[in-house]
Amino acid sequence: MTLAVEVNFDGLIGPSHNYGGLSDGNLASSRNAGDVSNPREAAIQGLEKMRFLVRAGLVQGVLPPLPRPNFDLLVSAGFSGSDADIIEAAGKIAPRLLKAAYSASSMWTANAATVSPSADTADGLLHFTPANLSTMLHRSLEHPDTTTTLISIFSGDHRFAVHGALPSHSDFSDEGAANHVRLSAEHGGAGVELFVYGREAGEMVSGFPARQTLLAAQSIARSHGLNEGRTVFARQAKRAIEAGAFHNDVVCVGALDTLFFHEAAFEDTRGTLEALRRAGDGLFELKPIMVPEAEVPLEDAIRSYLFNSQLLQFPDEDRLVLVAPIEAQETQSTRRFCEQMVAGNGPIGRVEFVDVRQSMRNGGGPACLRLRVVMTQDELSECHSGVLLDEELIDDLQDVIRKTYRDRLSPADLADPAFADECRIAREELLSVLKLEDIA
Repeated sequence: MTLAVEVNFDGLIGPSHNYGGLSDGNLASSRNAGDVSNPREAAIQGLEKMRFLVRAGLVQGVLPPLPRPNFDLLVSAGFSGSDADIIEAAGKIAPRLLKAAYSASSMWTANAATVSPSADTADGLLHFTPANLSTMLHRSLEHPDTTTTLISIFSGDHRFAVHGALPSHSDFSDEGAANHVRLSAEHGGAGVELFVYGREAGEMVSGFPARQTLLAAQSIARSHGLNEGRTVFARQAKRAIEAGAFHNDVVCVGALDTLFFHEAAFEDTRGTLEALRRAGDGLFELKPIMVPEAEVPLEDAIRSYLFNSQLLQFPDEDRLVLVAPIEAQETQSTRRFCEQMVAGNGPIGRVEFVDVRQSMRNGGGPACLRLRVVMTQDELSECHSGVLLDEELIDDLQDVIRKTYRDRLSPADLADPAFADECRIAREELLSVLKLEDIA
């Protein structure tokens, strides 16, 4: 078994973090649409979560914000002239389109890509497939720049394979690792990859959109060269989607041999668990923790984002640690369940609550903010080291944020041409700190 570590690459929240209300099916996004945001506080909250994990002895990376506004979108919509002309005209004529161009949703890197570690792939490479995010306009803009970023960080075709996004068609709708769980005995050993989907290609689903298709998941599994016997496809419960679980990671999280999920997460819970046990036979013994509806109503689970937590193995701790949003501590049913869970002798031995309220108000908890990448020591040594964090680098990033980010941003502010310059300057300074000037 090869020695490997799980690296969490968090999205650095960008200067255009705002509550645009662009995401149908995301209850928090809809509820807070039009409110004033605080990009400075949001980015610092995210970095403090990263600092907490660095101090715990984990390897922590960061992905920079994407360029915003996305002028290509606005030009494609027929706006022309100088940058200022384009911003002013779009603000007057198409304010919703302008909000899409300014969306900072790349901060939720759980949607950036699907990742398969080299222990699982036929060619022994670490594979990435950027998500096309085709269901939502503002998110569909991300994958070209995300691909560029991933190639810049994970260069070297003898270690890494960065694929192109799937076709931007509803049959191939792909939302990345937010609908993907890897289970294994050890990070460096062969694992089982679970893909969760909401609909099949061509299937019409009423109500909130089912954003992940079976065809997309199957296509990624094939291109990553995964072992069919160690790959499981499970359908997300329609009830969960209708309740606001727009991604599977709102109702389920897994790490190593442990799957922590709500009773209403899967359409066929028994079948899903049986399939995982068969796929993991000889590799690990599955440890499922199902949270009953009677103890935590689905509505509470979604409002608190209990399952949109990071499930981590801390150094020198036998049991896993759940890093949950502070809203799960403030919700009675989820707090009580966590207290009972850690008091037992199950695989999760501790819950740490973190403040990422600015992200939560747009529907993104601790798990949304990170992309998990299992890496061998050789792979780690060959990725771009400038994005691997220590406390000094975190301090440097926060210095830039305090200097360049606004502490108050309303959707109406997006129509100010000066704000576009602020966003560009802030990003350029962050890229300089991360030594990623080549993608500016």
